[in-house]
Amino acid sequence: MGSLFRSEEVCLAQLFLQSASAYSCISELGERGLLEFRDLNPKVSPFQRRFVGEVRRCEEMEKTFTFLQQELRSAGRVPGPCPESPRAPLAREALRVQEQSEQLAQELREVTRNRASLRGRLRDLRQYLHVLREGRRFTSLPAPLGSPPQPRALSEREPILDPSLHQHLERKINFVAGVIHPWRVTAFERLLWRACRGYLVASFVEMPEPMEDPATGESITWVIFLISYWGEQIGQKIRKISDCFHCQVYPYPESEASREDTITGLHSQIQDLSVVLEETEQYLAQVLDKVALALPTWRVQVQKMKAIYLILNQCSFDVTEKCLIAEVWCPVQDLTQVQDALRQGSYQSGSSVECFVQRVPTSESPPTLIRTNKFTAGFQSIVDAYGVASYQEVNPAPYAIITFPFIFAIMFGDVGHGLLMFLFALWMVLYEDSPRLRQGTSEIWLTFFEGRYLILLMGAFSVYTGFIYNECFSKATVIFPSAWSVATMANYSSWSSDYLAAHPLLTLDPNVTGVFRGPYPFGIDPIWSLATNHLNFLNSFKMKMSVVLGIVHMGFGVLLGVFNHLHFKQRHRLVLEFLPEMIFLLALFGYLVFLIFYKWVKFSAANSLVAPSILIHFIDMFLFTSNAENLPLYQGQVPVQKVLVVLALVSVPVLLLGTPLYLWCRQRTPRTVRLGGHGRTSREVCEGLTVGAVLVQPVATGEQEPLLEGQEAGNSVNTIKEDVESGGHSPSTKHLDFGEVFMHQAIHTIEYCLGCVSNTASYLRLWALSLAHAQLSEVLWSMVMRNGFVRLSYLGGVVLVPVFAAFAVLTVAILLVMEGLSAFLHALRLHWVEFQNKFYVGAGYKLCPFAFAPDTWE
Repeated sequence: MGSLFRSEEVCLAQLFLQSASAYSCISELGERGLLEFRDLNPKVSPFQRRFVGEVRRCEEMEKTFTFLQQELRSAGRVPGPCPESPRAPLAREALRVQEQSEQLAQELREVTRNRASLRGRLRDLRQYLHVLREGRRFTSLPAPLGSPPQPRALSEREPILDPSLHQHLERKINFVAGVIHPWRVTAFERLLWRACRGYLVASFVEMPEPMEDPATGESITWVIFLISYWGEQIGQKIRKISDCFHCQVYPYPESEASREDTITGLHSQIQDLSVVLEETEQYLAQVLDKVALALPTWRVQVQKMKAIYLILNQCSFDVTEKCLIAEVWCPVQDLTQVQDALRQGSYQSGSSVECFVQRVPTSESPPTLIRTNKFTAGFQSIVDAYGVASYQEVNPAPYAIITFPFIFAIMFGDVGHGLLMFLFALWMVLYEDSPRLRQGTSEIWLTFFEGRYLILLMGAFSVYTGFIYNECFSKATVIFPSAWSVATMANYSSWSSDYLAAHPLLTLDPNVTGVFRGPYPFGIDPIWSLATNHLNFLNSFKMKMSVVLGIVHMGFGVLLGVFNHLHFKQRHRLVLEFLPEMIFLLALFGYLVFLIFYKWVKFSAANSLVAPSILIHFIDMFLFTSNAENLPLYQGQVPVQKVLVVLALVSVPVLLLGTPLYLWCRQRTPRTVRLGGHGRTSREVCEGLTVGAVLVQPVATGEQEPLLEGQEAGNSVNTIKEDVESGGHSPSTKHLDFGEVFMHQAIHTIEYCLGCVSNTASYLRLWALSLAHAQLSEVLWSMVMRNGFVRLSYLGGVVLVPVFAAFAVLTVAILLVMEGLSAFLHALRLHWVEFQNKFYVGAGYKLCPFAFAPDTWE
């Protein structure tokens, strides 16, 4: 039965695929996600398999797609997810995808190269234009009109080509002009001065507009320099230094007319290049639009195509080389869907012969398959973190849906805190389809989101236990009237004003008629929150509650082991393991639970002073003694306790030796094993695939011919029928090692007997964590909110706002997050160690079906 309570039945099967339709069949199976394929060529190198060429072609296309994606991102475009899941392409469609992607990649390379060249040329022209414009300030500054020429000293601020200064120049002046990075200006100027010994005049000015740095792509403000010098050797030094500093040097015309002509020509070239660059940008945008539209679909198709060929590489050809044979793990209930998928794949490929699936016997333990939904996935993840369930053993997840939130709530019981947690989880549940919540980048947030239903139940159960503890942010709530009457006690005791002034603490005696009118309708009476001994009362209550719940929880775990014994047809374990385990647990600790309830029922407030101590009785029980000062709870208590201890002690050797002796005696008993075989050989199967003939079941010959070429003996295909029927659990299928069985049983016996003691004590963490949570909540209220109400007088209304803010932050950070995480971890430990250890092995492995999951393509 395939359900949440036990993993589904999984079988080993073989797929017989015709070579022409194998690709389509695997594609159809991948869309449905039904099978886990096994590698039939484990000793063959990946580079020597049959479809390695197709895999390499897919990898080459993926490299092309990576280049296209990088171009999209460099253009500021983010490729979106695939709108729908396309099917894996056929051979012709794959060639078309490859040709179109390579053509688009080539176009992008050419257009990008041309755009980069145009941008570089346009940048050079604009820099040259700015150099000529800024150079006019130094070489062509006209003299003021009407001013007589006056002799003055030479300065770098003076126009070098002023006609009035030509008479002072005996040599021809040359120029070096260009642009330099602003970070290199200081070092460049210093080196020029030192190398040329001052035989130059250098002028520097920032460019009016920032331009892109071709090396880094950043926008910077370049610095224009104009250097005038005398002599050719000085000019060579200046040019070499400029090259060392990676300066862009431009020719500088000597005459004013030449410079004006050059500026005019630069304007014309810049306009023409701008037009060409704009058209190039438009064409590049069109190509990028095509890439953005087709790339998501192509990527999904090629990834599916590559996955299919990787699966085909795990298949093996039969001895006739006419068909492919694949070995798969398949859920039994999905066999009809598998056959339908193979039929559909054969039809899509145009093959006239259908592929088919055939079950084969095996002695191997199949993988575990437990189907979950969005509600049960979180609880199943908790169980799988301990260990994946063995094949078809009892799954603890459905029981953890109730027990895990309840045990958490026992340690976290508070109405206010539970309500906050419930509302937080309810918000995640209501908006669970929101992409913002699903696609978060924080791993912690994704953990919370995946466990939203678990947190929802934890919050709801915490509200329930909070009502039982009668705690809401550490304060008691008066839902029903208190069962204690102070007025009756005052009238009975005749308390005077002097007595009340001298005794700030008053005692309510439940033995006085009318003072205690019966138990509170639900939970703890709110009057206990005012009592000075409320902590002693709650400690006694929570300690006994923890022991009772822990023993019930462990007993339920032992009881679940019965379903494993019955399912695997190991009925001897019911008598030799389950019965001694239950006797040991109930005779000792079940009796402790009985004493707790019996004392609650028998003794009331009237005779509570003579009530005996359960702890002393329990110690005397193991010592086979009695204490005269500790009265018995009932008549004949001592003999009953002796009998229970003897039963518990007798169950230990039965648990230790029962199963090993039974298996040893069973192995010595001679048994008749029937050998036989039946089935179709691979030659018959593949001939049927080729010609489409009807295959007839051959007569059993006593041995089976291997279905796969080179198949080793003992493989799953050649396993006899009895191995399958026993499920691999029968001890007769292999030689029994008695020493190993005895050692395993001894470890199990010691672990169980000692675990019953230690695990019962471990459940006291429920009491400790509940007490710690209540005390932290009370301390936080008294030290923060209470001061805000009491010590702030008339300013309280104003100052209470930050006080409440601090209280809210501390409540969320300490009581919800830290205490919640602590309670979660302790509940996790109680389920893994104390509960699941009684029946759960967790030595299986998951069924990982070959499927085209949509999340992986995104």
